[in-house]
Amino acid sequence: MTDRHHLLVHGGTFAAVGDRGDISGVRGAGSPDGLFVRDARHLSRWQLTVDGAVPEVLVPVADGDAARCVLVPRGGRTEPPSCTLFREQAVGDGSFVESLRVVGNRPVPLTVRLALTVDADFADQFELRSDHRTYAKTGAVRHRRILDDGVEFGYRRGEWRSLTAVTADPAPDGVEETGTGARRLVWTLELEPHGSAALTLRVMARPHGEKRALRVPRSPAALTAELLARESEFVEGVAFPTGWPELAAACARGLADLAALQVPATGPDGEELRVPAAGAPWFLTLLGRDALLTSLFALPYRPAPAAATLLALAATQATGTGQESVAQPGKIVHEVRHGELAHFHQVPYGRYYGSVDATPLFLVLLGAYVEQTGDAALARRLEPHARAAVGWMLDHGGLTSRGYLVYRADRGGLANQNWKDSPGAVCSADGTRPSGPVTAAGAQGYAYDALRRTASVARAVWRDETYAALLEQAAADLRDRFQRDFWMREHSFPALALDGEGRQVDALASDAGHLLWSGLLDKEYGELVGRRLLEPDFFSGWGVRTLAAGQPAYHPLSYHRGSVWPHDNALIALGLARYGLHDEARTVAHGLVDAAAATGHRLPEVLAGYGRDTHTEPVPYPHACVREARSAAAPLALLTAVGGA
Repeated sequence: MTDRHHLLVHGGTFAAVGDRGDISGVRGAGSPDGLFVRDARHLSRWQLTVDGAVPEVLVPVADGDAARCVLVPRGGRTEPPSCTLFREQAVGDGSFVESLRVVGNRPVPLTVRLALTVDADFADQFELRSDHRTYAKTGAVRHRRILDDGVEFGYRRGEWRSLTAVTADPAPDGVEETGTGARRLVWTLELEPHGSAALTLRVMARPHGEKRALRVPRSPAALTAELLARESEFVEGVAFPTGWPELAAACARGLADLAALQVPATGPDGEELRVPAAGAPWFLTLLGRDALLTSLFALPYRPAPAAATLLALAATQATGTGQESVAQPGKIVHEVRHGELAHFHQVPYGRYYGSVDATPLFLVLLGAYVEQTGDAALARRLEPHARAAVGWMLDHGGLTSRGYLVYRADRGGLANQNWKDSPGAVCSADGTRPSGPVTAAGAQGYAYDALRRTASVARAVWRDETYAALLEQAAADLRDRFQRDFWMREHSFPALALDGEGRQVDALASDAGHLLWSGLLDKEYGELVGRRLLEPDFFSGWGVRTLAAGQPAYHPLSYHRGSVWPHDNALIALGLARYGLHDEARTVAHGLVDAAAATGHRLPEVLAGYGRDTHTEPVPYPHACVREARSAAAPLALLTAVGGA
């Protein structure tokens, strides 16, 4: 997000507003502003003027559950402003509410003309990305209808229908055309000497397919109270470390963010669920890998998201083969989208299966959930889904034919299908990209853990000893192969990947820490890796870099080639603790917690890789999601790894 955008999130709805509470709708300026519901922008303009001019900011919007700012008409030192405007905004489920209070500053009556320019372009989020792609929308029609107390915007394309209604109390004195498709709501306010007037503006967004009777709360305060109640429910009962207040604050902030990031989903029997969305602004939807890791981190403290995530992913598990969606029987979905472009198959992400690791992570979470909660009923209910997931790993995934989980670049979707999924993220030390099918190291660790955990469930819950023994043998064989094929003796470190010819992709990367979390490496190898990750080229002081500095491929502002990811480091800390490297785990945890303390105890999606020795504050990555579920849950994983130390 840019500095001028402030994010309000409530379930599957978010708004990004500027310092004065406005929405400009300008495209191509990084992350877009607007009100978004289910991948569509339902407000693209929301711009206030006072007496025909844009007001000045006295107090800009600050980050929080509501957006509050103080504005005044433009003036000079010799002519103090005639009035002061207090704006407060909040989002709800498919709604946006603003209260606007105008206070006169003069001892005489005052006339103030307010105007609010509003529009809804219904742009799909994929249209607003900075990748310069365009999408034909043949037959699309927009309409605008004047209401007694506001204006309604509509959009239609074939069977696709969307609406946005803007209403005001008191009703505007008029609704004007602007020549651009936007509408301008105007009020003429007559204030008594030092008097005041108040307006309440409500926006109801009805995305395509919404059948519920939607309710717009009466005020921003009501919306904020609703969200705070949900946040309190998430935080209540969690025992935070008393000896480490900064970690306690990061855990509390993370749980509150997770409460806001819960989005609706559907289970195998049509039951309504709430699952962790990946993050805002770009990924306020179900992403398999992200929801699974988030649920794993939160599991010891909040098991409900794990159960919901497992059920939602079971409901979307592939049962057939799809070329564009990269679906194969038993595969767990990577991404679920609800927008117009996905609906008309102009992007493949309606249900997109381009992930090599979501399927093993599904099995890891199921095994961890059963171990944590003893909920055998869920394990029995999901037995067919778990067996299908194992079947995918063995067959389509490549474990039987190639000995490893393997992926191929998808021209219409993702080139890389492990967690480092940006183009060029999987590379050699010199930056060369591998050719042919890719065997990513981290995914093999997940597969190993998945086989072992599923064997445990099969033995304890499904009472299938033969199947359990088969899975355990497959895991043991995978471990032997991996240490033979991936270990780089000259570096005493595992390769990032193997290329299509089985050659080692020799970048020194943080993925090795995931192998510690999974338990794939022998103790001797694991200790070597763990200590190597804390060397200065890897550890920035804030966390372990995705790629060790000093390699030609390294860049501190690259998404996956040198940045620091909180969730990556949370897995590393858990892995270090698993191998008995407790001092190293505490070092990683303290770096992340200090980074969180510098940003209001909230960890962003990713940080730049600059070292703490030269930059005394963590440097933000310019395009990071401000609220990201895995990062929100990362402090909980640190608490599991090191306690309150």
